[in-house]
Amino acid sequence: MKLKVDYIPTAELIPYARNARTHSDEQVGQITASIAEFGFVNPVLVGEDNVIIAGHGRLLAASRLGMETVPVIKLGHLSETQRRALVIADNRLAEAAGWDEEMLAIELQALMDDEFDVDITGFDADEIDNLLAGLEDDSTGNTDDDAVPEIEDDPVSKPGDLWILGDHRLLCGDATRLDHVEQVLDGALADMCFTDPPY
Repeated sequence: MKLKVDYIPTAELIPYARNARTHSDEQVGQITASIAEFGFVNPVLVGEDNVIIAGHGRLLAASRLGMETVPVIKLGHLSETQRRALVIADNRLAEAAGWDEEMLAIELQALMDDEFDVDITGFDADEIDNLLAGLEDDSTGNTDDDAVPEIEDDPVSKPGDLWILGDHRLLCGDATRLDHVEQVLDGALADMCFTDPPY
């Protein structure tokens, strides 16, 4: 099956009356900005009767931009039932996709390095900041888990020192020594224990 793109006047396109997908004013604004930047690169899908199957938000954005025609693909091969199902599936299936957050952060950073307005991607400033925070290089310094730093001549805390921090107890000790574990627990039972090399 070959699909053909036609340009149809926006006034001739009919929104599907039972479309369950909603578009906030903010989201239509994002689509509008995307079309203004990249062009109308995703045609509206319609039936032979020009009723929209997919692209309600794009049509709203086109109207904001004053576009008189938009690219359209007619899906005349679909039954009425298939059309109704595709109206739902076209939106829902995209929601099931995920993100490789590290790769996404790299791409967003590259766009920002090129001074591109990343707001047009649909991610807000807080989301972008959180993604980019994950890019910080945490591999600097000593990454050997078994490397033991040199002992200071006059250390602040010595093995056996117990620090009481409100309801918490912190022991400078060795998690492999039972007497140290008993000292920090002070007769209580632990629900869980986290230790790091070199213990």
